[in-house]
Amino acid sequence: MGYLSHKAHTCGLHVHVNRDTIEFRIFRGTLKYNNLIATLQLVNKLCDVAVSLPDELLKPLAWTTFVSSIQEPELIQYLKERRLYINEPVQEEDD
Repeated sequence: MGYLSHKAHTCGLHVHVNRDTIEFRIFRGTLKYNNLIATLQLVNKLCDVAVSLPDELLKPLAWTTFVSSIQEPELIQYLKERRLYINEPVQEEDD
């Protein structure tokens, strides 16, 4: 078959690795244009970071650091709607 089955199943993340492709299965289906664009932008950003950073910088990369470099408005909105976009520290109020 030639298919190298590598499947990671952590928190709903499925990644399938073929000889020449990687398939991301982390998004639900959508008919909303902005959600579709945002999910494509997220995968593009993940791939850019994975290709451009050496392993010693990629492994300790925090989500907040990754998200802080995002410039695409559709992706920012998508992440904010899901409470995944953190651009400022949140200070707790005193009682």
